[in-house]
Amino acid sequence: MLTHRQKEIYAFLKDYIQRHGVAPTYEEIRRHFGFRSYNAVFKHLKQLEARGYLTSRWKNKKQAFSLKEPAQTSIATSPLPLLGQVAAGEPIEALEDRDTIEVPESFLGTGEHFALRVRGDSMIGDGIHDGDLILLRKQEGAENGQTVVALIDGEATVKRFYRKGASVELHPANASMKPLVVEAEKVTVQGVVVGLIRKYPA
Repeated sequence: MLTHRQKEIYAFLKDYIQRHGVAPTYEEIRRHFGFRSYNAVFKHLKQLEARGYLTSRWKNKKQAFSLKEPAQTSIATSPLPLLGQVAAGEPIEALEDRDTIEVPESFLGTGEHFALRVRGDSMIGDGIHDGDLILLRKQEGAENGQTVVALIDGEATVKRFYRKGASVELHPANASMKPLVVEAEKVTVQGVVVGLIRKYPA
């Protein structure tokens, strides 16, 4: 990202080249911006070069450079199935419809992944809000303390997972709500939360 001064210099260079067909000399740049020396001009041009906005042979202080549009870096994405919504509160039906979203690959690790939209506020203490998309790695088990999507009698909820002997405690991240305590055989872990996507209102 360019500083305010670098943007001014780049705009001057671009306008000058469009009007004259050649780049300005160091002296013209120096005079236009009131720099005291050629070294200040050289420093700013080198910064523009480092950020991908110009190329130069740097052999003299004439028209020894040319502008270029900076390369636009693309973020590699992967399509993930969006399998409906899950409750951050009382269990609700999940996997109710199928869609696909594009997710940055850097959000994902190894294994199979899917996404769900959160409904409710029982996990706000962990930064998971109503309307967020959570990204999950598909797996059938979890370590104590991991945030999971679990099925209880066919309905899904997102909670912190704790195995306590023959039962499972599913803890909300909301002080106003109590954990769900369920017989272990009635709980099926669908996946472990590995990421979150939130769209802020404009």
